[in-house]
Amino acid sequence: MLKTSYIISNRDEVIKSLKKRNFNAEELITNLISLDERRKLIQTEYENLLAESNSISKEIGQLFKDGKKDEVPNLKQRSSEIKNLTKVLSDDLSEVKKDIDDILTLIPNIPHVSVPNGNSSEDNLVLFNSKTKANKNCTIPHWELSKKYDLIDFEIGTKITGSGFPVYKGMGAKLQRALISFFLDSNIDFGYNEVQVPYLVNEHSAFGTGQLPDKEGQMYSIPQDNLYLIPTAEVPITNIFRDQIIEESNLPILKTAYSPCFRREAGSYGAHVRGLNRLHQFDKVEIVRIDHPEKSYQSLEIMKDQIKSIIENLELPFRIISLCGGDLGFTSALTYDFEIYSPAQDKWLEVSSVSNFETFQSNRLKIRYRTDKGKTDLVHTLNGSSLALPRVLATILENFQSEEGIMIPKVLQQYTGFSIIK
Repeated sequence: MLKTSYIISNRDEVIKSLKKRNFNAEELITNLISLDERRKLIQTEYENLLAESNSISKEIGQLFKDGKKDEVPNLKQRSSEIKNLTKVLSDDLSEVKKDIDDILTLIPNIPHVSVPNGNSSEDNLVLFNSKTKANKNCTIPHWELSKKYDLIDFEIGTKITGSGFPVYKGMGAKLQRALISFFLDSNIDFGYNEVQVPYLVNEHSAFGTGQLPDKEGQMYSIPQDNLYLIPTAEVPITNIFRDQIIEESNLPILKTAYSPCFRREAGSYGAHVRGLNRLHQFDKVEIVRIDHPEKSYQSLEIMKDQIKSIIENLELPFRIISLCGGDLGFTSALTYDFEIYSPAQDKWLEVSSVSNFETFQSNRLKIRYRTDKGKTDLVHTLNGSSLALPRVLATILENFQSEEGIMIPKVLQQYTGFSIIK
């Protein structure tokens, strides 16, 4: 969430920057400025009345000391009037602050200056293509390979729960576990500290990282307890630091976690959701950084290189793209997507997003750092999928298929205990 003071001080710049997202913020910001002016007037009147009330209390005390009790009733009457007035003003102040917050939740993050112009994914900028090229002879799609080698059962998952909840079996389950272990071990080698986090979060947590209200329709909820199943481990990891002041010397903080992820994917249908392409429950390993504002973009490049090296070790054909303004997530200032090529489907499949949110999340979560001079300011938060498993597993099956079976990438064989699926 952007700061009110920043938006007002940089009104024209904010409106211009948000146009890169195809978002017209002019009316919202005009209303925000009007509400903030009203807030200031109410705040001033409220504080003046409190000051008068304090002055009256002191004056009454002095009158009693001076033996002038006859003058006290009039002051008490005024004190009672002030009490009623401050109650009304307090309610008005709460209402106008809520109206301000309601507007702020509708305004997305400001795109970084490097974000490409564009309206949709068609306008995203390709930054890198791997040297590993796809084998065009790999024509059998992963859902057929899964059935042939008895690795994943989509029908049983549908029977148990519904579509989008697959059951991994035998070598398929072990390959899944191998990927999780490989991703976690890689992140730990990069300096991330592993944590295990809850798979349910409260409304405050989901709001803090930007899932609410922006993605409410995509989240599974438990109304009875007002809890949400996590769409990514980013939510609980980042909320570890909610309402904290971190010493500057302790930055950056690096965390990684494995978790199942739950997304309703409302409105998804058609061929693009077949097999592992789009699931309601899937596994993912996440990385999160809490960083100094002056170093966060350097850190984003480091994260990008770390994920790049993981995919390179898997020997898969991939590319890195920079999301254009029209495709950028609500909370992100800059996002890099990683896509692996699916030869059987002849399409690129997203397996990771790496984003810098700058202070957008930390402002909601009140995560600050303190300098050695005692000054506090908001940190920058960053996160990335490292990596989302379904499409990685799908592209391994497709890219490593052969007449003998499905070969296992060398880097995974120490985790699987086998080199080929027959």
